[in-house]
Amino acid sequence: MTRDALFAPFELIEGDRTKGMVLVADHAGRELPDEYRDLGLPRSEFDRHIAYDIGVEGVTRALAHKLGVPAVMARFSRLLIDPNRGEDDPTLIRQLYDGTIIPANYPLGIEERERRLERYYRPYHEAVGSVIASVAAMTGAAPFIFSVHSFTPSMQGRARPWHAGVLWDNDPRVVRPLIDLLEAEPGIIVGDNEPYDGALRGDTLYSHATVNGYAHALLEIRQDLIADASGQEAWADRLAPMLETINAMADIHDVRQYGSRTGPLTREMNR
Repeated sequence: MTRDALFAPFELIEGDRTKGMVLVADHAGRELPDEYRDLGLPRSEFDRHIAYDIGVEGVTRALAHKLGVPAVMARFSRLLIDPNRGEDDPTLIRQLYDGTIIPANYPLGIEERERRLERYYRPYHEAVGSVIASVAAMTGAAPFIFSVHSFTPSMQGRARPWHAGVLWDNDPRVVRPLIDLLEAEPGIIVGDNEPYDGALRGDTLYSHATVNGYAHALLEIRQDLIADASGQEAWADRLAPMLETINAMADIHDVRQYGSRTGPLTREMNR
């Protein structure tokens, strides 16, 4: 792994903010600041899905280039702290993940937890919020926020048949057309809130989109399909025209409150 003397917790890919779209990639990176070494793990663990979302960095870069829109990607491994969790989520800093114990996370003191929040987690969310606010200011309308993730072909011995899954809470504006467009692709199996449920209180889309009434969706792509550059490029080619079509829809740039299946909306977790 490449480490920087002054570790940057996120990377901003610039784009045309007047287009009204923002890409986010919470688990794109697997880097660690020098002081954390390898969290007590063999280096091979950082090639696994527990450390990052395989293929997502390449897909996000390609999408940002093809669409000409800004993207914010977290650089730090989610084993350090998971940016796609609320600050009060018990899985924010994992001690055990898919059979692997993370020695540097167990035990974890309150001061160290706050240190990781302040140095890595919050700067990433501040960057996401800043770009979204800038897009809203430049367009005078609500931004469309699209989050890119990936999932393992199998988990706990069970194969996952989907090629991609669209995760969402209550706002259907992006989800319905995106599922329709993906299902129109020959041979593509699409999961609706599979392999995970998209209603996660305090996650990135909840904090930056749901509470603000901004149209959004999270796409999970199966990792074996985007493990190399050709797969990443192919999925970016597939997704770019779909996202452009959705971005041009009449209601996508309206502020609409759909609420959350997780309970009443609260802005105290909105970063």
